[in-house]
This record gives sequence, structure tokens and C-alpha cells, in this order.
Amino acid sequence: MSQRNKVSLMEIDNAQNQQQEEEDPFLGLIEYARSVLWPGEEEEGRDESGQDPNNTGSESRGPGWSWIASRILKTCIAYSSGVTVAILLSDLAQAWNEQHRVGAPKKRPEIVNQLKKHHRRTRLPNTVTIDSIYEKNFLSLTSVLETVVVDVYLLPGTNIYMLTLGDFWSSNTIDLYLHRRYYELVDPQNGILKKGREVFLTGCYLRTAREGCGSPRLLPTEYLVILLDEDHDAILLDFYSDSFSSISLDAFNNGVSYSFNARIESIGLLETQGEFDSIQRRQITLVDNDGVKMKFLLWGEQVLIANLFSIGSTLALDRPYIALETSDECCLEYGTATQLYLVPFIQQEEQVCVPLTQNRYQGSRLLSAVDPSQVPIVSQVTLPCDSQGSIDFSNYPFRPFIINLCDKMTGLSLYGVVIDIFHKENTPGVYSLKIEDTTGVITVKIHFADSWSLGRLGPGHVVYISGLTCSMTKQIRLEVLWSEKDAGASFVNLSCLPALLNSSCLHRSSCLSDLSNGASYMFLCRVWLDQIDSCFVNTRFAHALCGHFVNERPTGVFECSFCHIQCNAELVRTFHLKVTLADESTKVLAWCTGQTAIELLQISPNEFYELPEEEQIMYPSSLEGERFMVALVNCKRGHYESSDGITQETQASSWEITRALKWE
Repeated sequence: MSQRNKVSLMEIDNAQNQQQEEEDPFLGLIEYARSVLWPGEEEEGRDESGQDPNNTGSESRGPGWSWIASRILKTCIAYSSGVTVAILLSDLAQAWNEQHRVGAPKKRPEIVNQLKKHHRRTRLPNTVTIDSIYEKNFLSLTSVLETVVVDVYLLPGTNIYMLTLGDFWSSNTIDLYLHRRYYELVDPQNGILKKGREVFLTGCYLRTAREGCGSPRLLPTEYLVILLDEDHDAILLDFYSDSFSSISLDAFNNGVSYSFNARIESIGLLETQGEFDSIQRRQITLVDNDGVKMKFLLWGEQVLIANLFSIGSTLALDRPYIALETSDECCLEYGTATQLYLVPFIQQEEQVCVPLTQNRYQGSRLLSAVDPSQVPIVSQVTLPCDSQGSIDFSNYPFRPFIINLCDKMTGLSLYGVVIDIFHKENTPGVYSLKIEDTTGVITVKIHFADSWSLGRLGPGHVVYISGLTCSMTKQIRLEVLWSEKDAGASFVNLSCLPALLNSSCLHRSSCLSDLSNGASYMFLCRVWLDQIDSCFVNTRFAHALCGHFVNERPTGVFECSFCHIQCNAELVRTFHLKVTLADESTKVLAWCTGQTAIELLQISPNEFYELPEEEQIMYPSSLEGERFMVALVNCKRGHYESSDGITQETQASSWEITRALKWE
């Protein structure tokens, strides 16, 4: 085949892919929302080279593609009866304004404005603004406040210290009753807690304003961390010079106190201890300047302090409690005399070349192959990266594609269709998903905290996944991972989304004859039930967690054909339905199970099972001609060898009905 013919085939394939993207209402909705709410945000404030001359940082730009996608899906899940474009745009605008609120500069204290010029720190995940506290008159115990001390004063006639706090995103300030464990730090002569000092705090209770008088105040909290600067506070940091290897438990028990300076290497997951899981625990791993590691354990309500930490930051601990965790291993704990100081990790940034438009990028290599003089126009986006060089793509302005994946990428999102699902025995909570988009196929290894928690998922289903990480293995293979407990991790099955059929902005109607070209991931069709005489209705047991059928062993034990685990305590009766759908253009044989089959048959599996055999045989005939709006996916898309459990379901037909809605 000639080079020109190869290029022609590439042009046709690329055109089909581009048409597929343009016809997807969900993708179109994301682009429409961005163009309406944040017009020109990709190029605003950038010179010809794509640089941001003012170095304003990511907060001055609009949201990334994945933020918009995740927020739209979150709203769709909340409004299962359906959404409109107006609802989605309103929710997006409100959520973005709350997250990136900018107060009136005239009202913000001058000391905060001065510090803001040099503010390069990434906000912590649970951070709320002071303005939002005033608006909602509410503050969660797990919320984080990143604040600047505007004033320190004594309540008149008392010995109670108050801090007036501001933040970089609010025009309001709020007063905090200072906890007495910090009183020595506000000493006018030697205290470190002064005007202009930054502090993080959590575990705060809000004292709301009484009707007609006063203003909201924060009640005392023990969970306060004072921020230090490596340059301005170098002398103070030198004071915390003890090494972990110098710890003597006997000396500590005899009254010797220690002060450490160590980097936060990892922040463990929340654990529960005790006979009834009544005690919470969280482990922070610290590394001192000598490379020695030590555990810093938080217990009970103390686990809230971990909300103030970030990996890579330096933690200075003054007078921590030293305990013996095992017979020969010590650990640190947050004691009654412990003070914490933090040198926050400053997120490094790296410039990534990106297209000005996604469609232009998709054809960039093709364009250069046809005409080398046609160089694609690209810009640059500055993205944060950690100390290991991994780049965070959570605010990447464009949709990431499989072809773009490479080593050291975090915070990624993918939108595509499930080609296959694998689960190896003896690997509880670990599954492999093969996912396809218009640029290729990738296998994603997904980890659950306990067991499968995504509901029924099968080949052909359209999914959105966020919080992915990419890394290169020792065998030089790209590994894509998703963990249920990672920050920003979400998994949405759009094919089974309850709001799908009720929201005209999320779907585009097709005819059954359109199924033959297979261009789209998912089809929404108005149909009626036909040829009920050949309808197949069966009831089976399924695994309640994953929705797939189970097999009964000779011993009487039920085993999930998908998860490969015993599930006698998690059985539900479900339908396995094969039915002919018809519209004005053609007829199609399709199958379904679960809630979709209940919608079509208008009876529960248990009720159907209780019917006499004669009535079970006659029942489907009463449904002939009933009209529905259905979502259809190709469950045999591509060529693959599916797991036994999924093969049992899909062998009837290539088309699965994933959602159904009665249509009058």
C-alpha cells in the first residue's frame, strides 16, 4: 500500500474518531460549559510562547477538563430524575466560585495582601474560606483553615487571648479563641504567634452569631500548626536538631524532652483499633536529616491533625510523647505538651505542551504527515509536580487520551468504553479493566479498599475514571493504577446513570438501524417490545455487590462467577432477560438484567418467581407493544476473551440494555 493511501486511511479513521467525539452529548456538554462559563480561559493572560507573564498561577485560570466532567456527573447523580443545561451551568458556576472565591481587595487586611504576593503553596484538600463560613454559617470539624494572623489581643477584663484571622481568598476575617496550650507562644517579647504569622487549624467548632448582635467566632481548638519559613525562621528550625537515633526511652521517662525536624514521607490511611473498632488511628512516617525513619501516631480526635499535613513538608515537633510501639521500636505521639510547626512543601511546576484545541491535536501528526510545513499550533500549561517528578494532571485543561499516557503522571482522568474486565483468583479487591477511547486501549489496575463497590459493570459500558496514576515498571511497561481511597478518585458508569434517560442534554436519540455502524459508544433509542413469543425470561441469583450471576457448587456454596468469592450472604434474585426491540427502522435482539429488566417487565424478580409456571409463561405477552426509551451498548465490542461470569450474560446477544424508561 502506498504512503498516500496509508495517509488517506488515517484521514478517514481520524475523521470518524472526531465525528464520534463531536456526537457525544456528554463531551459536548463539557466543552459548552467551559466556553460559556470560562470563555478564553486557556489563552487568557498568555503570550505567544504560551507563557503566563504575570505568573499568576493555576488559580487565575478556569477549571480543568476533569473538574468540569466530575462536577457534571456529581450533579447528575444527585438529580436522578434528570438535569437541564441551566441546572448544570448554575451548579458549575456556584461550585467554582465557592472553591476559588476572591474577596474584595479593598476589604482584605493589608498584611494578608502583602503575604499573598509571595503565596505559592497548593491549598490543602479540605480547605474552606472564611467567606464561605459567613455565607453558610456552618463549619465541619474536618474542615481546614489556612489563615494569617491579622491581630492578637486580650478580651477586655479577662486573660483570654483572641486571634483575628484572615485568608488569601476572603474579604472577611474571623476571631478565634486561642487554646491555652498555645498561650506561651503569644508572649509579646518572645512569642512566635504574632501578626503576619500563618497558621493552619482544624477541628474547629463555630460559635454562630446571636440574633441581632455579634459575629461568628471559632471556639478553641488543640489542632493548630504554625507555619515556618526556611529562611526567616532558620535559627528556630536549628533548635529542633535532635535525631531519631538519639532517642532514649529511659531518658525520656526521666524528664528529658526532645525536639525533632523531619520530612513527612507518607500519610497513612485512617485505621480503626479495638475490639469494636472504636479507636481511630493514623500513621505519619517521618524521615530526619540522617535518613532515619520514625512513626508519628495520631489517636482518636487527633487524626484531624493529619488534614494539615502534606507529603514533602517538613514537620518540627517540640516535646512529642515517646512511646514503645513494639518491644524494640519507639514511636512518636501527640502529647499534651507537644507543639507542631510546619514548613509546607512548595509545589514545583513543570510546563507541558498542549494543543490549543483538542481536535487540532488529534490530527496534528496526520497533518504533519500530509504536509510537513503545517506545524500544529501548541501552547503550554504549567502543572504542579512533586519531589519525585510526577506531574499532577488534575487541572489539565483538555481531555486526556490514552495515547497521551506516559510515565510519572498523576491525577489523570479517562473517558471511554470498557472492553473487558479481569479478576484473578486470590487477589481480593484487585481487578483489571481494559478501556478504549478513540486513540487506543489501556489496561487499568483498580484497587478497592475492601471489595468491589462499583455496582454492575460490563463490556461496552461507558465510564469516566478520575484519580489515575501512570508509572513505568521495571520491565519498561506503562502501568495505570486507580485506588478507591486515593484523593480525587471517582468512577462513574455513564451507561447505568439514572439521570441519563431523563436528561435531554445527556443523550441524543438514535434509530435501531444506527447500531449497525457501531460508531458510537452508546445509543439511546425509542423502541417497543416485539415478538414476545420468543422472549426469554429467567430468574437467577446474582452477587449483590457486583450484579453478576453466581454459580452453585456441589457443596451448596454460591460463588460469584465474576469476583470468584463465596457470597451466600450477599445473594439477590435477578432477571436474565432476552427480548426483541423494534422501531420504525428495524428490529434488534438484546438482553439485560438487574434493575433494567425490572423496568421492562414491570415486576420484581421475587414476584415473578412466585407466579405459577403457567403465568410465568404467559406474562411476557401482556407487554407486547409497550414503549420504552432504552440505552444500548455493544457488549461484544472488539475481540477479547471475557471472564466466565460475563460470558454467561453476553452470549445471548451483542447488545445490552443498560437503562430503560417507560415512554408514553
